[in-house]
Amino acid sequence: MWRIIVIVSSLLASVTVATAAMDDPFPTVASSYLLTINGKPVWAHHPERRLLPASLTKIMTALLVLEREDPNRVVTVSRGAAAESKSRIGLRQGDRMRVGDLLAATLIYSANDACRALADHMGGDRKRFIMLMNARAGELGLKETRFNDPCGHDKPHHYTSARDLAVLAETALGNQTFRELVSRQQMHIRTVDGRRHFLLRNKNHLLGRYPGAIGVKTGYTDSAGKCLVALAERDGTRVLLVMLHARNRWHDAAAMLDRAFLQAGKQTFANRTTASTN
Repeated sequence: MWRIIVIVSSLLASVTVATAAMDDPFPTVASSYLLTINGKPVWAHHPERRLLPASLTKIMTALLVLEREDPNRVVTVSRGAAAESKSRIGLRQGDRMRVGDLLAATLIYSANDACRALADHMGGDRKRFIMLMNARAGELGLKETRFNDPCGHDKPHHYTSARDLAVLAETALGNQTFRELVSRQQMHIRTVDGRRHFLLRNKNHLLGRYPGAIGVKTGYTDSAGKCLVALAERDGTRVLLVMLHARNRWHDAAAMLDRAFLQAGKQTFANRTTASTN
């Protein structure tokens, strides 16, 4: 937990100052990106640019749920949640689900109906939950962020930045349940009465394919384009990558992570060599 706090503090303190000095070896991969190695910003392309986040929004929804709700509490699916469009698991109005299972559907499958059910349950309605989202964003110092939807639909005055998403993701990763869910490739959930079952398959194509990948979240809408927050760890080196409106997120993310691990390995070798000669 303290490790995550240190990382978040480092990001808050250093991203804005370091942006001008950071290299940009991948200027065409996305409208905006930020890559950090062990919490330190290393490469970036317009990390403060305000852009649509699509379902990366759900990281904030999940964070609020994890901070304020009992995972075993039962939620009755609202009419609004059952009517949600795009990515969904097929919840029906009146279905009764545990908070923890709705959270799994939100993070693993990026289900809008599960996400909206949580928002309506916590906030009482969509608008009040959005107020909670923006209040938490303010507490985290997310200056380029404003939420106007709990699940990531394209809406006016709904935007964030790669820099803010890095801070938000690191904060959420401080929660063990969040870390476990975003790293799972699949999971079964069910209604409280056991009559309806759902198989969740993670939409993060790096999991199980890219060595060391352990999360975090994908997103896509026609306007936001392909979005990604990716986390990978190897031999004590931790790389976090945020991409907004990416061209080819899976191929490019893998190339960027590869280069980051290579650079980190060279730096570690150089440090050891220097230490051995002193």
